[in-house]
Amino acid sequence: MTDFHLQTFPPGGQILPKRKLVESNSEQGRFLYVFQRFVSALLYAACLLILTPAAHAQPVQEPARGTAERSAILNAVRPLAEAHFGAPVEFVVSWLRAGGGWAFAGVAPQRPGGAPIDLRNTVYASEADYMDGLQTYVLLRYQYDRWNVVDFAVGPTDVFWHGHPLYRQVPLGLTP
Repeated sequence: MTDFHLQTFPPGGQILPKRKLVESNSEQGRFLYVFQRFVSALLYAACLLILTPAAHAQPVQEPARGTAERSAILNAVRPLAEAHFGAPVEFVVSWLRAGGGWAFAGVAPQRPGGAPIDLRNTVYASEADYMDGLQTYVLLRYQYDRWNVVDFAVGPTDVFWHGHPLYRQVPLGLTP
């Protein structure tokens, strides 16, 4: 509530309204308003964190040699490798991590028994000068009761997954 009183000022005899404010009420109101906005923003942020997909919180591990999971992941990569390098193919695994329904593999394909694959006899014969060997990186997703190849690169000369929007969905630690 505001009361107005007339006050006379000496120079020129001006008469101006004087407001009588209850300082504590306006400061408390301002504080409550700011505090409510702060709490609302804090609750909103907490809800976003809770409702955000938990893909990044999923534990990532390397499937051990001889496990069904490791075999299933590598067997999902094999048809892709055989289409690009010719059959039969086995892998030397340099990186393999799985978690949260995702897997990422870094493999070097070779012939059974360790014989190297001749790049000139593959679909990459004309691109061999621009590749970093046959090192193959594969992103897989577990859906429909099996591992499925989502993305791959053969012989990349850079870290192609860094900054790629697709790879922002995968759990932390899945890629090297």
